[in-house]
Amino acid sequence: MRPFAAIAAFSGLFSSCLLVCAESTKDFTPPQAFKNVNLVRNTNLEKGYAREIINVVVENVDSEPRSSYYLAVPTELFDKVGGLEVRDKKAPEKDRFAVDSVLVESSSNSQYFVIDFPEPLAPKAQITLGISYYILNALSPRPATIEQSEKQFLSYSFSAYTPSAYPTVTQKTKLKLPSMNVPDYTVTSGLKSGEDPERLGTTYTYGPYDTSKVAPGTNYPVTVRYEFTKPVITASLLERDLEVSHWGGNLATEERYWLRNNGSALKNHFSRVEWTVSNYQQMPSVSIRELRVPLKPGAVDPYFIDDIGNVSTSRYRPGKLPARDASLELRPRYPVFGGWNYSFRIGWNDQLSSFLRKVSGGASDSYVLKVPFIEGPKVPEGIQYEHVVVRVILPEGARNVRYEVVDKATSNGLPNTDNIKASVTPHKTFMDTLGRTALTLTVENLSDEARDAQILVSYEYSLWDSMRKPVTITAGLLTVFVAAWAIGNVDVAIKKR
Repeated sequence: MRPFAAIAAFSGLFSSCLLVCAESTKDFTPPQAFKNVNLVRNTNLEKGYAREIINVVVENVDSEPRSSYYLAVPTELFDKVGGLEVRDKKAPEKDRFAVDSVLVESSSNSQYFVIDFPEPLAPKAQITLGISYYILNALSPRPATIEQSEKQFLSYSFSAYTPSAYPTVTQKTKLKLPSMNVPDYTVTSGLKSGEDPERLGTTYTYGPYDTSKVAPGTNYPVTVRYEFTKPVITASLLERDLEVSHWGGNLATEERYWLRNNGSALKNHFSRVEWTVSNYQQMPSVSIRELRVPLKPGAVDPYFIDDIGNVSTSRYRPGKLPARDASLELRPRYPVFGGWNYSFRIGWNDQLSSFLRKVSGGASDSYVLKVPFIEGPKVPEGIQYEHVVVRVILPEGARNVRYEVVDKATSNGLPNTDNIKASVTPHKTFMDTLGRTALTLTVENLSDEARDAQILVSYEYSLWDSMRKPVTITAGLLTVFVAAWAIGNVDVAIKKR
């Protein structure tokens, strides 16, 4: 767990470093200290965003131990990368590697992330890296507009040669598509003998290629166009509040969504008749017709509000303790087609005892709160989040606030803690004195994989802190009554002298 003073200091230091790097890396080329012995890239397009997992065997070809490996990303995709995680493929249970950004001039074809190994890699030694991330807004609808009953096709472009700062001996790319209907895809020429790509069901494999004599950064453009029978759901903004009440033993959650469908837009006006017929025939739809929000067992008092009033249909299915989740089902008044927006808020309450633990220590009491980073709708096509703000509102008087992301052996969908912006500010609510303590976490470029991520928030909260509000209110009311009594006993009658 990290104190926020240290986080703030590091953030300022890191920002300064980025500025310096941006100015000093005009002609930046990563030191050629490594080579990629074998690289396998797995690209999954089954959801509304691209998911990439790169497994690469890296060898130190320098005469000295090296610990900084540069990951190249095309400039046009650099700001769309989210959830970047790097681990030792042969020891995934160990902590993830630290990852920072290196800025080069915008005219460069590549930008870089620098991966720091926990221990320097000795000369001629090898390490197998497992690199995973997703790319938001990388899928383009082709055609951009369709009729209401037409099929939707998405297009994805990439390089058959995986972008790299180092020479690569052998490599291949496996592409997993959501459909067998793939009308267009690039067939390479001269990269290998035989058919390229090789097709097996919905998997397309480009390579393997012998690229030992191919210069790093060489690009071979590839485009694949495939049918996608679901909406491409994007949340331009998610605001999530978790309010802790020790007095009420309650954890109140509210989430505010600004969604849009990034799929093909309607060519003509929406037809309610055509929509009703397709629903009756249970045809797949490229619009957002329904959202299901699973809630933890024991969740109560759910609510749903459109931005323009409660004009959509919602239904709550309570779960049964201890294992069965509850479900809040939302059906927009109109199906949300490509290019359309939809904003709403949902909320519910949980028993605080399911998320909070007390740890005795010193003159004050310490508490640890464990909550999901995001929850919200769970849909098979996935949701991509451009901007997420999570605010944990602690009781009034809470102090020494720290937080930590709970890591697992596999990706939790979140970046390193250092890449999450954090701040602690007062939050004034009804009848507060000093204001509650609010921890605000801000993250760019997330996907619904972060649903499995947990955060631990620790803070100190003494008995006096819990009594401050009732004592203040009681003292205030007593003061009012005494003042009213005193004023009532003042003789203001006009008498004769």
